Amino acid sequence: MTTATTTHTVFRAEGFSCPSCVAKIEKQVGRLQGVSTVKVHFATARIEIDHDESKTSVDEIVAAIAKAGYKATPSAF
Repeated sequence: MTTATTTHTVFRAEGFSCPSCVAKIEKQVGRLQGVSTVKVHFATARIEIDHDESKTSVDEIVAAIAKAGYKATPSAF
């Protein structure tokens, strides 16, 4: 039995202008292998992602968010 190591990463995002941005980011990041949950908080511009770091790195998530048209950086809170 293998246990997946899920990492909870919080990002700060820039460029949110409307609630539809949320769906765009959730869809783009949700496509990545190893990502189990994506929660975008529109009001606070926070993105919380649970992912398996052996399959998807933080850099890959940042790149996916950038592909959706937003700048994101990992955050401590």
